[in-house]
Amino acid sequence: MRRHYIDNLRNLTILLLFPVHTFMIWNNFGSKFYIWQGENKLLSTFIVFVNPWFMPLLFVLAGMSARYSLKKRSNKEYIIQRIHKLLIPFICNLVVLVPFQSLFARKFFYGYNGGLPEHWKYFFTHMTDFSGYDGAFTPGQLWFILFLFIISMFSLIPFRFIPYQKVTKKTESLSLLAVLLLFLPIWLMYHLGNFGGFSLGKNLALFLLGYYLLSNDTVMERIEKSIKQLTVLWIVTSVTSVVLYYHFSYYGDLWINFVGWISILVLLIWGKKGLNKQTCFTEYFNDASYPIYILHQSILVALAYYVVQICDILFVQVFCICVGSFILTMLAYHFIKCIPVVREMIGCMSIKSRK
Repeated sequence: MRRHYIDNLRNLTILLLFPVHTFMIWNNFGSKFYIWQGENKLLSTFIVFVNPWFMPLLFVLAGMSARYSLKKRSNKEYIIQRIHKLLIPFICNLVVLVPFQSLFARKFFYGYNGGLPEHWKYFFTHMTDFSGYDGAFTPGQLWFILFLFIISMFSLIPFRFIPYQKVTKKTESLSLLAVLLLFLPIWLMYHLGNFGGFSLGKNLALFLLGYYLLSNDTVMERIEKSIKQLTVLWIVTSVTSVVLYYHFSYYGDLWINFVGWISILVLLIWGKKGLNKQTCFTEYFNDASYPIYILHQSILVALAYYVVQICDILFVQVFCICVGSFILTMLAYHFIKCIPVVREMIGCMSIKSRK
């Protein structure tokens, strides 16, 4: 039976990227972005609230999905599916889409007034910190797709030598405290393969925990028995994080991984309890969410470039960029998916293949 709550949580998390990346334009924690309009602590605090869990949750959900996918696919079929769903869209959009958004960063910060062809050449011949905010090479939002492809391929090794059934009894015997303490290996793995805060090691750990631990119904039922206490803990730790950041600019690495892990557990259980059903939202965004992820940031950056020059009112800027980029992304998705070859660039074909 399909776990619809996994789909719904994934879809909602991807939609959350619109306000998150909009608010990044006013971040006050020193993180560069393609367009930057000065510091706003309130908008930045919202990012601080969701940042510990919203991208980590996607890797956990991917690990859980891999467990169910490998139950009905051979390793060869799984690899082919990953290539079509992840690698091909990554390569295509690295060539076509990402240079487009870094063009606007170069225009905004450096006054570049050349065209896209000239910038495209610059993009692939200049490398700095891989952020792309100076117009140089970056994977942009496609870092998630690249990481997920690498992790998916690498994980076939532990899947082969440590089969799911072999560790089932051990995972099912874990106490709630032991499950909570699993944030420690996540935190330790953060420092493995860390590229400017994007950690291959941490996301590998989250993917494997999704596969071996959180796809296990017995484990989920045990966590669910303590959901009220965990929810209180989640609220307290999340509010504490917001207060610590807002008043003291504190954003400790160990603490954030702890809060993020608790958040993931709570969101999974409440998702299982309240989102485990197929609705029109589920059916539509199961096809649309992946293309939305690929397209959204490039469209958002281009729109923001013009909005911040036309309007000086913060609320209007935020609203126009967030809502406007969503509308334009949806229009772009519906237009591109009607073009047979180009649709594969944004993952339309591969999404249908997982049904």
